[in-house]
Amino acid sequence: MAKDSYFYALGRRKSATARVRLQGGKGAITVNGKPATEYFAESKYLLAKLQKPFEVLDQTGKFDVSVVVSGGGHEGQVEAIRLGISKAFVVMDEQLKSTLKRSDLLTRDARERERKKFGLKGARKQRQFTKR
Repeated sequence: MAKDSYFYALGRRKSATARVRLQGGKGAITVNGKPATEYFAESKYLLAKLQKPFEVLDQTGKFDVSVVVSGGGHEGQVEAIRLGISKAFVVMDEQLKSTLKRSDLLTRDARERERKKFGLKGARKQRQFTKR
């Protein structure tokens, strides 16, 4: 793999979109120009979720990841990044697909927020019904 070459993939979850670049390196994860430990500083749980694709494939510390993520909250962003990393591994090597699929890392969670309807207070919330 050449020094400048990378593998690109897109991950989505709810309203979060993550554009992921995977390249050989020492295991640094950069999110929107900041280290992931700084960007997701409030939760060790989210950082552990980011590492899952590397742990499943025994590739911890062998790749650098550069991510541009937008939309959603931190939880949705982490899941979008995780999907993007998994898809980038598949772009790199098609044989990794079955391993990632068994670990449920290639499944896009399609649930989206339901839109607010006119005449209602939210997607489904209505004013209280009075009988008399």
